Amino acid sequence: MSDISLLPQVEAFLSRNHGLFIDGGYVESHSSQTLEVINPATGKVIAQVADADPADIDAAVASANRGFKQWSQAAPALRGNVLLKLADLLEQNREELAQIETCQSGKIIQIARAFEVDQAAHFLRYYAGWATKISGQTITPSLPSFAGERYTAFTLREPVGVVVGIVPWNFSTMIAIWKLASALVTGCSIIIKPSEFTPLTILRIAELAIEAGLPAGVLNVLTGSGQVGKGLIEHPGTHKVSFTGSVPTGIAVGRSAMGAGLTRATLELGGKNAAGFLRDMDLDKAVNGIIEAGFLHSGQICAAAERFFVHHSQIEQIMDKLAQRLSKLNIGSPLDERTEFGPVTNRQHQLKLEGFFDTARAENNTIIHGGQRMDRPGCYVEPTVILAKTVNDTLLNEETFGPIATFFPYDSEDELLDLMNNTPYGLSASLWTNDLGKALRMVPAINAGTVWVNMHTMLDPAVPFGGNKSSGVGREFGGAFIEDYTELKSVMIRY
Repeated sequence: MSDISLLPQVEAFLSRNHGLFIDGGYVESHSSQTLEVINPATGKVIAQVADADPADIDAAVASANRGFKQWSQAAPALRGNVLLKLADLLEQNREELAQIETCQSGKIIQIARAFEVDQAAHFLRYYAGWATKISGQTITPSLPSFAGERYTAFTLREPVGVVVGIVPWNFSTMIAIWKLASALVTGCSIIIKPSEFTPLTILRIAELAIEAGLPAGVLNVLTGSGQVGKGLIEHPGTHKVSFTGSVPTGIAVGRSAMGAGLTRATLELGGKNAAGFLRDMDLDKAVNGIIEAGFLHSGQICAAAERFFVHHSQIEQIMDKLAQRLSKLNIGSPLDERTEFGPVTNRQHQLKLEGFFDTARAENNTIIHGGQRMDRPGCYVEPTVILAKTVNDTLLNEETFGPIATFFPYDSEDELLDLMNNTPYGLSASLWTNDLGKALRMVPAINAGTVWVNMHTMLDPAVPFGGNKSSGVGREFGGAFIEDYTELKSVMIRY
C-alpha cells in the first residue's frame, strides 16, 4: 500500500504563511497568535494559520459591508454566472483541493474528490440557477375606496446583508460552499469562519472565487478559535449567522445571535439519528445499509445514523454479519486510494470517542466489534458495533459523531416508531423495507427533518435539509434557503 504523491502546488500551498482573506486578498493578522493545522493521519503539523483578533474582525466586517453595497446591486444573472465560473474552477483544481482537504481532515481521498469537490461544484451550479428566479408577488388589497382611489401592492425579496458562515470540520469544503452559495446568489456578502481544525481548503477557494469574478469584499475568510465566530455574530455590522455544528454549540450561537439585536440565525445541528430495519429486509442488504448509514467518513456526518433498530429475530445475525464486514475493511492512510476507512479528524475527537467506549463498558453494553483506539500514529479508532442493554444507555442517547453503531431490538412496528422518536433531536432517520406502502404510512409518524427510505445520508441540492426539535432552525437547499437569506419588503400604492 502506498500514498499518492502530493501535487507540487499542494506542497507549496501548505508551506505558505497563511494570512486572513479580507477585501479580495491575503492580509497579515493584527494578532501574533497562530494555530497549528495537524494531519490526523500522521499527527504531524502541516501548516499554521492566523488566530484572528478583534481588529481583524472589524476589518473583515468593514470589507464585507463594502462588498455588500456593490454585490447587492449586481444583476441576478451576473451573480449566477460567477457561481458557475467558480464551479468550473473547483473542477479544474479538483485534485489540488481534494488533497488539501485530505491532508487537513483525514478524509479518504476518494470521498474528498467525490463529495468535497465534485458535490460542491454540483451545489454551486444548482444555486446559480436560483439567481434569476428570486421573486416577490403582486397583491390586490381590500382597502375601501372613498373617492374613487384604488390600491395595489407587491412584495420584494431583498438580501439581508452581511452573513457569518460558521463551518464545521467534518465537511469543511462542501458545507462552506452551501453557505457562500446561499449568501452570494441572494445578493448577500459573507464572512466564512472555518473550523480551527480544517481551515485550509476554503482559503484556497477564496482565491478561486476572485478568479471567478467575485468582487473584493464579498467573500472574506477569518481563521481562528471559537472566539472569532462569537465576535462576528455579536458584531453590529453583521446581519445573519448560518451555523453547522453540534447541538450545544448551536444553542450558544442562537443565544448570541438573539442577544445581538435579533441577528437572524440558521442552525443546522446534529442529533441522534435512527435507522429502522423491518423484518422483510434481506440481511446482507441490511448490512450494506448500516455501513452506508453509519460508517461513511468514519461516522463523522451530522445526518449519519447512530441508533440502529432491528427486529428481535434478526439482530444477532445482522450484528454478526456486520462485524465480519467491518473486520475486513481496509483501514489505512487516507491518501492511499485503496483505503476504505481512515482516521477521525482530530485528537480531541478521538479522545471523546474513547470515552464513549469506556462508558459502554461501564454500562455493561456488549461490544460486538471494535471499541478501541488503534495503536498507530494519528487519530484512528476502530469501527465499532455495540448492543445496548437498555433504552436509557448513554450510547443510545448522546451523539457520538463517530464510527459507533449502537443496536437495540424491537418486537412490533409501533415499538419501532416509539424507539426512533425517543430522542430530543430530529435531524434525520431512515426506514429499510421492501414494502413501500408500509414505509409511506410510517414516514409521517417519524419526527425528523429528513426521512430516507432504503438509503441514508445522501443529500441533493433540490431537496430542503434541516432538523426538527433540538436539531436546528431553518432549512438549506431547494428554494427554502431564500427565506433565510432575504428580507420580505411589502410595498403599497394608492392611485
